[in-house]
Amino acid sequence: MSENAGYLAEGPRVGIRHFTYGDGPEFTARARESKDLHQPWLFPPVGAETYSAYAGRLIRDPTKAGFLVCERDSGAIAGFININNIVEGGFLCGALGYGAFAHAAGRGLMAEGLELVVRYAFGPMGLHRLEINAQPGNAASIALARRCGFRLEGFSPDFIYIAGAWRDHERWAITAEMVSSG
Repeated sequence: MSENAGYLAEGPRVGIRHFTYGDGPEFTARARESKDLHQPWLFPPVGAETYSAYAGRLIRDPTKAGFLVCERDSGAIAGFININNIVEGGFLCGALGYGAFAHAAGRGLMAEGLELVVRYAFGPMGLHRLEINAQPGNAASIALARRCGFRLEGFSPDFIYIAGAWRDHERWAITAEMVSSG
């Protein structure tokens, strides 16, 4: 682990760490710069107040875990990966949501970050299954799921309410066994 980086896990080019309130200015600036990349799929916070509420949920809510994907050479935030709806007990599952920032898109940094988050989720967090729900037209999100070893499990019409409408989603998943045998 890099000195003073605070990374939970590191790959060759990125490290992952939890959100902090202090990340707000960089996160929101990058979200504003990335609006054309994210919409209509994703609406991360672009202001201080909305970031504070968003980060607060990820920091305090035990059913959520938020990770920033940071470039190791500069520490710049390349993107984010959140595990939402974490269920313990016999399920041990969580739902992933993620987004790259424009300056980092297409460079493979999110694939490296997602692999780190998956290993962290199946290791220290003790989860067994992770799911990704992606809108069928979101080619970049689906490509990332596929590249990281998630399998397509189905299609859910009118599944998640986004930007004023119920949106169809493809369901992708990976289990701890798939990672350990792969």
